[in-house]
Amino acid sequence: MKIIKYMPITKSAKKALRQNKSRRARNLKQSRLFKDEIKALKKLIAAKDKKSAVEILPKVYKTVDKAVKTNILNKNTAARLKSRLTKAVNKL
Repeated sequence: MKIIKYMPITKSAKKALRQNKSRRARNLKQSRLFKDEIKALKKLIAAKDKKSAVEILPKVYKTVDKAVKTNILNKNTAARLKSRLTKAVNKL
């Protein structure tokens, strides 16, 4: 099945498309940053490197909180994630 993408015709639709592209790029960048930070922390936890994990934990908190602020994550999901990561770091 072929997907047909329509190009905007009106001036307002063209502007909306430009806005959508820039917002999508910003959201993807924010989402990727958030996921990469968590992966880095999980890698340190798996390697049992407590010192480095404790150092990177506030950075992870910051990116998770920014993800909540920009509606990439739900606040309860973020709280659960932060709690689980902190428990894992403290367990080392």
